[in-house]
Amino acid sequence: MDKKDRSILALLQTDARLSVSDIAERISLSTTACWKRMQRLHEEGFIRQQVCLLDSAKLGLGVTVFVSIKTSHHDLQWLRRFALGVRDLPEVVEFYRMSGETDYLLKVVVPDIQGFDRVYKKLIQIVDLFDVSSSFAMEEIKYTTALPLDYI
Repeated sequence: MDKKDRSILALLQTDARLSVSDIAERISLSTTACWKRMQRLHEEGFIRQQVCLLDSAKLGLGVTVFVSIKTSHHDLQWLRRFALGVRDLPEVVEFYRMSGETDYLLKVVVPDIQGFDRVYKKLIQIVDLFDVSSSFAMEEIKYTTALPLDYI
């Protein structure tokens, strides 16, 4: 991973619609050399996928909820069942196993509070949970999918 690779990644995570020739021109590479680097970055897994980011508010999905979950179960069978159940909920857009007081943290996107209530009812049917605490985002101050490439 060199400076040119980081530059390609920085450009792509800002706008994945850029053509290979546009990227090549911006980082002073030939189109062929740039294309080869991009292919290698894909093959080596630095680029997992290229997607479109949608506007949740325009799509009527204006409520973001962070759900903290505590459990008294810490075995693999419980975790597998829970993870599979949560993955089946399209409203859950992020899902983490945590350290500290919270065991799992979910980010849920829904149209309204009733939509979250439906997700909550599905969630508590998956497995036995000790505590579920939900916090509704009042305002999105920063949102990005761009990773900080200065560290690599």
